[in-house]
Amino acid sequence: MTRVAAIDCGTNSIRLLIADLDGRGGLTDVVRTLEVVRLGEGVDRTGRFSQAALDRTLAAIHAYADLCREHGAERIRFVATSATRDAANRAEFIDTVYAILGVAVEVIPGTEEAELSFRGALTALAAPAPAPAPNSDGIAPAPVHLVVDLGGGSTELVLGGNIPESAYSMDVGCVRLAERNIVSDPPSDSELAAIRNDVSAALDVATATVDLSRATEVIGVAGTVTTITAHALGLTSYDPVAISGSRLPLGEVLRSCEALTRMPRAERAALPYMHPGRVDVIASGAVIWATVLQRVADAAAAAGHPLEWITTSEHDILDGVALSLAPPVVSP
Repeated sequence: MTRVAAIDCGTNSIRLLIADLDGRGGLTDVVRTLEVVRLGEGVDRTGRFSQAALDRTLAAIHAYADLCREHGAERIRFVATSATRDAANRAEFIDTVYAILGVAVEVIPGTEEAELSFRGALTALAAPAPAPAPNSDGIAPAPVHLVVDLGGGSTELVLGGNIPESAYSMDVGCVRLAERNIVSDPPSDSELAAIRNDVSAALDVATATVDLSRATEVIGVAGTVTTITAHALGLTSYDPVAISGSRLPLGEVLRSCEALTRMPRAERAALPYMHPGRVDVIASGAVIWATVLQRVADAAAAAGHPLEWITTSEHDILDGVALSLAPPVVSP
């Protein structure tokens, strides 16, 4: 048994998982926690971290360092994603994190982010999806998963069976597109259309790498997707057990996206499953999710296998990072 700590520093939140690796690819949570620090606040416009955003994030990292020491983490991996990739002053952040934790910050490319999310999402699903329908020859094709990691600054698409086969990182995320497009409360039709246009343009490029028509199952991960799922399930509080592994009809998910884009801020804030740090970006995130799902559904229908169900996983890049810390297997 090896105790590891994985830290995922994104555009909107920073998350910590301390877990025990059992040597067979299994994880047992010891600590799983999240802080919404909005490290990427303003980065899309300025290209730099603000001092306030750095201060919030570094305070969370100090707390995470204490937890790692308290729980005896033997290995720590710290990955940073979209906002850190984009910020011109990231060296200051990276140096300070090293001074606090004693580990190097890995500013990973979007393709690696996607692959880690794929691994985390698939290994944590409780049950396999229903098998695809047989083709004209009576043969049921192997399931092909599309994992969509919808973050604050970027959205990763990764396609594959048991392992990733293709991946693409789009520079569209709930924080980036909210800052770029939304000024009204609730968002106006023209603001929502601008977000859809940004996502559609990104998908036009992504589909040259990731063939969406091959997907027989879509698995959504990260806070925007889990919050939309909580809305669709009608939860009275945020319940990760109810959310993770849930499969909902595509139409139900799209209706939840539409409802969240039309709510005024005060109504969104009052939802019992809404994290305060997501209130001002959930509308943009819902538009991103709906646009991606509609594009995948259209591609799947054209390929002759309609997309009917959408899966949500609470397990994502954080679990993938933790699993990557497994010690190498030594042959006898």
